Amino acid sequence: MNLWRSLVGKLWITIICLVACVLITLGLFLLPYIDTNFANSGDIKRLFTYTSLVGFSMTTFFGLFLLTRITQPMQKLIRAADAIRKGEYGTRVSVEASDEIGELANTFNHMAAELEDNIRSLNQEKEHLSSVLRSMSDGVITFDNSGKVILTNPPGHRISELWRSIDWDYESADNQRERTLEVPQPLDELFNMTLSGSGDCSTLVHVKKDVWSVIMTPLYSDNDIRGAVAVMRDVTEEVRLEKMRTDFVANVSHEIRTPLSMMQGYSEALLDGMATSPEESRELIQVIHDESLRMGRIVKDLLVLARMEAGHADIAMSIVDVDELLERIYRKFLVRSKDYNLNLYYEKLSDDLDIQTGDEDKLEQVMTNLLDNAFRHTPTSKSVYIVAERVQGEHTSYLQIQVKDEGVGIPKEDIPFIFERFYKADKARVRGESAGTGLGLSIVMSIVEAHHGSIKVTSELGEGTNFIVRIPVEYRK
Repeated sequence: MNLWRSLVGKLWITIICLVACVLITLGLFLLPYIDTNFANSGDIKRLFTYTSLVGFSMTTFFGLFLLTRITQPMQKLIRAADAIRKGEYGTRVSVEASDEIGELANTFNHMAAELEDNIRSLNQEKEHLSSVLRSMSDGVITFDNSGKVILTNPPGHRISELWRSIDWDYESADNQRERTLEVPQPLDELFNMTLSGSGDCSTLVHVKKDVWSVIMTPLYSDNDIRGAVAVMRDVTEEVRLEKMRTDFVANVSHEIRTPLSMMQGYSEALLDGMATSPEESRELIQVIHDESLRMGRIVKDLLVLARMEAGHADIAMSIVDVDELLERIYRKFLVRSKDYNLNLYYEKLSDDLDIQTGDEDKLEQVMTNLLDNAFRHTPTSKSVYIVAERVQGEHTSYLQIQVKDEGVGIPKEDIPFIFERFYKADKARVRGESAGTGLGLSIVMSIVEAHHGSIKVTSELGEGTNFIVRIPVEYRK
């Protein structure tokens, strides 16, 4: 630092100027008086000169003393404060003094230590908050009141980028102007409601086939809203499961209500004595019996599905001779095919039809349900085929079983839903409508998936349906 610009330098110059003014004033008035009244005026003038030199010397010494005791410690404090300004919060001042400068240095060091602790605590809280945000599976996006994103976690960033990549349809120029904001289009309305002072807002946002639960909360600064934070969760699966639950309850109620109504009606007819002959009574009792059997089948199938979906399928994996299994099923359904006036064929396209990991009873249930379904949808004099072969997949071998019929077929719009519970494509085309529960194909799907296999269906209206079941010969995890 320039000495003349420092406080001590200015003070030193001021004192020298004051001393010089005093000496000059005294000299102007005293020198004539000395020359007039003293004989040894030269000695007095020399004494006056020596006194002036000593005064200036003492002033200089006093300035250097102030420079050492005040200016240098102040310069250390200035450098330390500048270092802290640059982020070097560990900077301290070493001043050994017991005066005000020393107290100032100690206070400065204490302030710096407190500031370092506060900054460290803030950084730790920031890292903690950042870790919490990163570990959240929900998306979090924070906006300022102008719609600019100021903070986001990785899921929130991915959601925001995904929504911005969608080509939204804008209705007006105002909406197009609003798109200059960083708020994704699905959050526009919620963001505006939050900024308008509506408090916490929540809603379900539908984006393509996904459903998101969004909660937006305002951010306050001195009772003024300075932005909003949005928390987004993908609830697509939850909404789908809830819809499945409600549909399931409605379907179960519908399926059970029908036989109950018939049983109630026919039993009331018997109680009222409407049957005028033993034959009519037997017919009414037979209907009640058939409907009770139907209810029993529905309840039994529901219990099977519930156990399988809960992981209690009781599947005992072992080596299964599928050829022997299909031969037995073929012989059993051959009798029924004659009753329905249908042709049933079994074709074996490979010699080895054994699988290493399968449950024979469950696989028999799969074939029974598929053949029963084929028989009920195939008109008289048509054919049903069972085709079995071993095929090679990309990584393993599969046993492929096809159940083909020449029935009425399934509409293309119904094919994606035929494995859902109680779904029936068209009851009008089903032989023995009361025999089906709408759960057979759902059970088939669950059993096949429990064997780590797959099932698909191809169908053409009026030409028939083909169910293709693939089960790995030996499943490896």
